[in-house]
Amino acid sequence: MAVFAIGAARPDTGGPGVAPRVDTGFMRITVLAGGVGAARFLRGLRAAAPDTQITVIGNTADDITLFGLRVCPDLDTVMYTLGGGINEEQGWGRAAETFSISGELAAYGTGPSWFTLGDRDFATHIVRSEMLAAGTPLSEVTRALCARWRTGVELIPMSDDRVETHVKLASGHESVHFQEWWVRLHAAGPVEAIIPVGAEQAAPAPGVIEAIAAADFVLFPPSNPVVSIGPILAVPGIRAAVAAKTVVGVSPIIGGAPVRGMADACLTAIGVETTAAAVAAHYGADLINGWLVDEQDKAIVDQAIDDPTLVGITVRAVPLFMRDLPATTAMAQAAIDLAQELAR
Repeated sequence: MAVFAIGAARPDTGGPGVAPRVDTGFMRITVLAGGVGAARFLRGLRAAAPDTQITVIGNTADDITLFGLRVCPDLDTVMYTLGGGINEEQGWGRAAETFSISGELAAYGTGPSWFTLGDRDFATHIVRSEMLAAGTPLSEVTRALCARWRTGVELIPMSDDRVETHVKLASGHESVHFQEWWVRLHAAGPVEAIIPVGAEQAAPAPGVIEAIAAADFVLFPPSNPVVSIGPILAVPGIRAAVAAKTVVGVSPIIGGAPVRGMADACLTAIGVETTAAAVAAHYGADLINGWLVDEQDKAIVDQAIDDPTLVGITVRAVPLFMRDLPATTAMAQAAIDLAQELAR
């Protein structure tokens, strides 16, 4: 197949599916992103700053090979969400999905049965896997796939090298892929360690360090700090590049609980309390400059003044529930405003 003929590039866009590039008088924002929470935040960010060049560094440590196909859940969730093809109710997978292929695989007794892929989603994984097998780097594959979806951002995987998060279970000291722990085991049971296997040997994908360096500021959306943002920062060179910029993060914890998913299980596994303050302290003032918490956690604003773990981090309280696009846009605008204030 002609691997780069998936979609046509728009004129003067800097590439297929990429926001227009302008040399001067133009704001650049780089975002480190996981899956559902990041994707929805990005939709609000795109609405809040429509004339901004947004580069998204996507987590690939959730990636897994299933049925001989390479599946990239976080990259696909961002791509489908910004491209208008996401299942809005569940936040992942394709809209109007069918599951004939999964049913046929189950009839053959082919597993795993705990991870279901839809028919439309299979098409993405088939194309990706064919391109990867032909020697095309994941970053180029992602660019080609995004050409179809017209995401309005530049989506770059954190690395072209394979990185996979593994979870070491306390019972029997068995290690399983993060997806098995998350989906099949529902993040249950004590955990000894969560390890982004291969991260230390990986290199940032082409354009990652450059996008961070060129950014006016960097944003952390309300993504899982352990298994979404953590693996990106674990790739050599990325954390140092991010720490050199003005960084504002959005808390994924509201009122002592994750907004969605099981981030509390991940935080417990690394010894971090499930609070907005504890997550900010986990990142630390050497990495983030600003931190948005929900209004119900506004006590942290005053706490930050005297708490030694939060010294150097400016905390603001704003509504963080992404109920609809206007609410999400307002939240993204608050992140932009704080970042611009701190970057002065």
